[in-house]
Amino acid sequence: QVQLVESGGGLVQAGGSLNLSCAASGTRFIFNGMGWYRQTPGKQRELVASITTDGNTNYGDSVQGRFTISRGSAKNTVHLQMNSLKPEDTGIYYCKVISFGYWGHGTQVTVSS
Repeated sequence: QVQLVESGGGLVQAGGSLNLSCAASGTRFIFNGMGWYRQTPGKQRELVASITTDGNTNYGDSVQGRFTISRGSAKNTVHLQMNSLKPEDTGIYYCKVISFGYWGHGTQVTVSS
């Protein structure tokens, strides 16, 4: 059974940085598209960033230029470097295997003003 485990969330002041990590286990396959989504108060879950195995990336408009997604050296791992964080980035961040629809349980990110 595939499991996704996120880590790295927490509380940070506006302008600060956090690095999220996600590791998918329980499979011998290498997942192509993996990504990060977030659920912010009052809004629908939205794409933050995604990446394929050949390095193609896609970012949500609100995080372009501030966040960077990358694949880890271990199989089926993905990282999200978040810089210049804003209070509106507060929410629960979920890792997803896009092509199969597997979701992690989420990690809370809180940015104080």
